[in-house]
Amino acid sequence: MNPISRCEWADGQSESYVAYHDMEWGVPVHDDKVHFEFITLEGAQAGLSWATVLKKRDHYRRLFAGFDPEIVAGFTSETIERLLQDPGIIRNRLKVESTVTNAQAFLKVQEQYGSFDNYIWSFTGQKVLVNHPASIKDLPASTQLSDQISKDLKKRGFRFVGSTIIYAYLQACGIVNDHTIDCFRYEELT
Repeated sequence: MNPISRCEWADGQSESYVAYHDMEWGVPVHDDKVHFEFITLEGAQAGLSWATVLKKRDHYRRLFAGFDPEIVAGFTSETIERLLQDPGIIRNRLKVESTVTNAQAFLKVQEQYGSFDNYIWSFTGQKVLVNHPASIKDLPASTQLSDQISKDLKKRGFRFVGSTIIYAYLQACGIVNDHTIDCFRYEELT
């Protein structure tokens, strides 16, 4: 029996990390709460490893109301102080505060476009951009597309949405398919 071929970044990782690669990463997202979750988690990851964030993901979901942007947008300074005491999340004040700011900006995008999903997919004409990386070395940290989206999000009041963070978000949400061509998910998602 042949072993399953995966993107090399998922090889030798924890069971939850491999499950994330196999079942979520690169799957096109069309649910606004999931979009908000990934924007939050990718921003929280800045300067850290995805494994660190993945271990804390369930706790984030509980503390941030299932990533409901309407609820998070109403978090008070007292709520933020309480969150900063919880070791189940990354206790960086700027990152926690940006989640609330981003929720408020997210709601404005929903109001303007009908959904955040309509907004974010409009950058690619509602199509998945399929790349053909042979290895992890072929994956960029950012692209013109992530530069454009990052700039637009910042203009709308979002924080922790630099081009590298946004490119990781686009990969995670399946707007960009960056599974390597030898990965079993490449064909499934193409």
